[in-house]
Amino acid sequence: MSASYSRYALALLIAANMLNYIDRQVIYAVFPLIKDDLQLSDTLLGFLGSAFMFSYMMSAPLIGLLGDRAGRVKLASRGLALWSLATVGGALAEGYKSLFVARTAVGIGEASFGTVAPALLADYFPREKHGRVLSSLYLAIPVGSALGYVLGGIIGRNMGWHAAFLIVGIPGLLLVIPLHLLRDPRTDKIVSRLSWTVQSWKDYRRILNHSFMTNTVAMAAMTFALGGLAQWFPTFLYRVHQLDVAQGNTLFGAITVLAGITGTLAGGWLGDRLQQRSKKGYLVVSGWGFMIGIPIMVYAFVTSSLWGCLSAVFLGEFFLFLNTGPLNAVIVLITQPEIRAMAFAINIFFIHALGDAISPTILGWLSDMWGLQTALLITPIAIICAAFFCFVCARFIERDIGVTRT
Repeated sequence: MSASYSRYALALLIAANMLNYIDRQVIYAVFPLIKDDLQLSDTLLGFLGSAFMFSYMMSAPLIGLLGDRAGRVKLASRGLALWSLATVGGALAEGYKSLFVARTAVGIGEASFGTVAPALLADYFPREKHGRVLSSLYLAIPVGSALGYVLGGIIGRNMGWHAAFLIVGIPGLLLVIPLHLLRDPRTDKIVSRLSWTVQSWKDYRRILNHSFMTNTVAMAAMTFALGGLAQWFPTFLYRVHQLDVAQGNTLFGAITVLAGITGTLAGGWLGDRLQQRSKKGYLVVSGWGFMIGIPIMVYAFVTSSLWGCLSAVFLGEFFLFLNTGPLNAVIVLITQPEIRAMAFAINIFFIHALGDAISPTILGWLSDMWGLQTALLITPIAIICAAFFCFVCARFIERDIGVTRT
C-alpha cells in the first residue's frame, strides 16, 4: 500500500468516524425535548443512551471474530449503512419503544465500524506512527460529538427532535460506497472462514494478558466518566445554569471541539515521543492526564459561575483527551496483527459494559434522588480509577510487548 493511499484511507475512516459520533451523540442534545414530549423520567431517558451501548458492546465480539477472519472493509461499510439508516429511523419513532429499537440498531451498526477501523489503520501505517494515526482517527470523538450537540440543539430547537435524527442520519449513506471500495491491506492474508482451528482460539486467549486487562479497566473507568459527562452535561447546563437547549449544546460542543482536538493531538504526539524513550510512554501520558484533570472537573460541577464552569470543562477535557490515541495504541502494541480486530472487540465490550452502557442510567437514577449536580460528582471518582490502572498497566507493559514480538 502506498503512503498516499494510506493517507486516503485514513481520511475516509476519519470522515466515517465523525459521522459515527454525530449520530451517536445527537440524542443527548435533544434529551430535554424528548423528555418533555414523551413524558419520561430521567431514569428512562438515561436508558435510551444505555440501549445504544448495550447493543454496541454485545455485538462487538462477534463482529471482531468476523473482522479477523473476513473482510474488515466490508464490515465497516455495512456498519455505516446500518447505523445511518437506523438514525434516520429514529426520526420516524412515535414513542419510547420505537425510539429504543432505533437506538439499539445504531449500536449494532457502529460496532461493525468501531471494531475494525483501528485494526485497519494499524495495518496501513508503521508501528512508530500508531499513536498519531489513532489519535487522528479518534479526533472524531470530540469533533463529531460536538457537531452532534450543536446540530442536535439547533435543529431540535427550530424543527423538533425528529428532524434532528433525520438530518444527521442522511450524510452517512453518501460514504457507504467509497468505504466499501476501499482496499483492505490484509486481503492476501485473510484466513479462510473454515480454518477455525484450536490454535486460533489459543491465539485469542493470549489477548488477555495483564497489560490488556489493566489497560481495558482504565479505559472502562474513563468511559464511565466521559460517557456520563457527554450525555448529561448539556442537561446540567440547562438545569443548573439556565441555558436553553441550543445555547447549552452549542457552548458544550465548541468546548469539546477545541479541547478534544488539542488534547487528542497533543496526547498522540507526546505519547509517540515518550514511547520512543520508554515502553511506558503511552501510559505515562494517559495516567498523568487523568490525574491533572480530576480536580479541574470537580470545580466545574460545584462552581456557581457559568464561565468558571465552562473554563474548567475546557481544561478538564483537554487533559482527559490526552489518553485517546495512547491507550488505543497500547492495544496495538500488545496484540498480534491477525487477532487485532478481536482485541479491539473485547476492549469495546468491556469498556462499555463497565462504562457508558451503565453510567447514563446510573447518573439518571442518582439525579432523580439527589439532583443532577450531585450525581455528576461521581465521575471524577471514576477518573481516579482510570489513572490508577494506567500506572498498574505500566508495570506489565514491557514484558507483554516482548511476548507479542516473539
